[in-house]
Amino acid sequence: MSAADTTSAATAEAATEIVVGGMTCAACVARVEKKLGRLDGVSATVNLATGRARVSHPAAVTAAELMAVVEGAGFTASLPEPELPEKPAADGAAAASAMTRLVVTALLSVPVLVLSMAPGLQFRNWQWLCFALATPVAVWGAWPFHEKALRGLRHATATMDTLVSLGVLASYSWSAYALFLGGAGDPDMRMPFTLVPSMGGGTADVYLEAVVGVPLFVLVGRLLEARARHGTGSALRALASLAAKDVVVRAADGSELRVPIEELRVGDHFVVRPGERVATDGVVVAGSSALDLSLVTGESAPVEAGPGTAVVGGAVNSGGLLEVRAGAVGADTQLARISRLVEDAQAGKARVQRVADAVAGVFVPAVLAVAVTVLGFWLGAGAPPQSAVTAAVAVLVVACPCALGLATPTALLAATGRGAGLGILVAGPQALEGLRRVDTVVLDKTGTLTTGSMTVTGVTARADGLGADEALRLAAAVERGSEHPVGRAVCAYVTDAAPLPDVTEFTATPGRGVSGRVGGRLVEVVRPEDGAPPRKGQKPRKGGLPESLATAVRAAERDGRTVVLVRVDGTPEAVVALGDSVRSGSYRAVDHLKRLGLRPVLATGDSEGAARAVAEELGITEVHARATPEDKAELVRELRAQGRRVAVIGDGVNDTAALAGADLGIAMGSGTDAAIGAADVTLVREDMGVLADAVRLARRTSATVRANLAWAFGYNLVTVPLAAVGLLSPMFAAAAMSVSSVLVVANSLRLRGWQPVPARAAGRNRTHSPVPRHHRAPARPATGNNTVETRGDA
Repeated sequence: MSAADTTSAATAEAATEIVVGGMTCAACVARVEKKLGRLDGVSATVNLATGRARVSHPAAVTAAELMAVVEGAGFTASLPEPELPEKPAADGAAAASAMTRLVVTALLSVPVLVLSMAPGLQFRNWQWLCFALATPVAVWGAWPFHEKALRGLRHATATMDTLVSLGVLASYSWSAYALFLGGAGDPDMRMPFTLVPSMGGGTADVYLEAVVGVPLFVLVGRLLEARARHGTGSALRALASLAAKDVVVRAADGSELRVPIEELRVGDHFVVRPGERVATDGVVVAGSSALDLSLVTGESAPVEAGPGTAVVGGAVNSGGLLEVRAGAVGADTQLARISRLVEDAQAGKARVQRVADAVAGVFVPAVLAVAVTVLGFWLGAGAPPQSAVTAAVAVLVVACPCALGLATPTALLAATGRGAGLGILVAGPQALEGLRRVDTVVLDKTGTLTTGSMTVTGVTARADGLGADEALRLAAAVERGSEHPVGRAVCAYVTDAAPLPDVTEFTATPGRGVSGRVGGRLVEVVRPEDGAPPRKGQKPRKGGLPESLATAVRAAERDGRTVVLVRVDGTPEAVVALGDSVRSGSYRAVDHLKRLGLRPVLATGDSEGAARAVAEELGITEVHARATPEDKAELVRELRAQGRRVAVIGDGVNDTAALAGADLGIAMGSGTDAAIGAADVTLVREDMGVLADAVRLARRTSATVRANLAWAFGYNLVTVPLAAVGLLSPMFAAAAMSVSSVLVVANSLRLRGWQPVPARAAGRNRTHSPVPRHHRAPARPATGNNTVETRGDA
């Protein structure tokens, strides 16, 4: 290799993803990025939520060198697993250990807090009991903070853990000194509240309430934070579970062998039986069936598949046996591309850092500097050592950021509890903030604005024929032998009628429909043969469509419906329109979103007619039809590039990339695990109307969080200077620290009583009815909202 080639190889850009363990705040993220950035040509983006670092580096820099740098910064580092495994048992054990530590700490701390803060309850030798209870808390309960503080000390850095650890150790050391050497060990000692510490030489006060209160409150905050971030990566795991794990490969001699999906190669023929998922992207070479693509492409109606039809991995086979030639495998499939889109979008979105963590990066070293300065100042001014230590300890204790750490998670806990009662599940603080700030909502159609299931929405019968009820009864009798979704919808529609007659000579014709004899009459349920009326003066030919039925067909197709023709003994008797009905809550949701100042945008994989029909019915002006998952993700990127804050609401795999790429993702609870995992908010009830309630709750919660943070920062701005000048005793500092946390929690708990605004008539400003039209035999075809597809066999 030439020198030029060697230089080119060394400078070529490469990308490596590293799993980083042990990060707890923004200071940790900054430390990892800073350490990696010191390498020549290396830049890193660290994702606190997922615990991963994406590193761009010259090809000459190996992954081992990058991991060594991360480990040298005091964190663990490893390469991600090639697959998306289930949550390891070690994580569950770590969570159980953290909960045990919190419970034991709480049991030991409560008596200490009560006795220390209520002088009337202090009995003989109460302080020794408190010291015995506080000792395991100071050592074992606060050990996670001590451990991280020591790690930071080795690398000359300080975080919130450093401040917590120093506050606990300083309070405990002073209390031990006062008990054993300073006179606080007197059996009859009582400790009243005092605002201003004595600057004399007395050391009769202990600060055990600070010893137990600091780790207890911070452990609670960390637990709430961990729960809010629980489930990161679930969207990707759900996408992986959607793919087939094994596949039946058919050899040239006709033999079949089930093999793991990893062994499937491009060009192999594989079999898809009824109810199974298509293993990978490919082309049908034999067989015919209806495929349910709603989870992958958003198509609400089944799509006929026959020889030559391209199919997508993850689609569900609703009926017949298919033989498919694999056209793409592994990372080249559409499902894999969606997975990559979700992963990339999540990495970009997770760069948002919370205010508390950002401020802590400056606040912690500043407080340490103030405490040391205060100690030196009082000693230099000739004050007794006890007084100097008292002032320094007061600074550390009063500045311990318990309220700062609790401001967001407690409001989140109260808001999510209230939201759950309203059918709203919120993933974390970023979701609440996002809900408050969004100004554009991209809405999916199938399964979101609509029910996602096919139903009969209109029947038009010939005036001089059998009538709508009789035609439907005969059609349902024939369709009873079919497993096609259209047939199931027709049968379900007439279940309340008289028992269906028997059928003989049942036949299913791929791409056309079904037929059979009912009571000696030939009944066919097929696709419309001719949508045009007969010419003027020309009699309708037998089997052709009279004008009334042809008009019904055109109207239904224009409104985006699936249409079938019922023919008896060759004579057209009725046209049946099937559609995916609009959810009743969709009207209220869209109307209230507009009232809140949000702009609704409809993006769906369905046809233009189906999309326009729903949009007109709900009053949505901006529509994007035939949108692939990539199109939806690109639409979100374009809207964000225009400066809009975008929320996406959907329920299928086809929505996951857009959900993850938006400022805020909202999933329907009836949707797929992939969509729910990629979303920040999940609407549990199948009622779009609660979306407006979610926005209002988010705005109220954001106001509460801002009030909590303002109190936490304002508290420190007032109390730290008071402690520094010797006007605040450590005892009162501990009480102030505890009270500030209680006030933050109490303010957050007010959210539990939040009530949504009573629903008003959503149709007030609309010309259409807010009630979905489901008539047994309407006088004219009602507007529908489903993709028009070719009717085929089961």
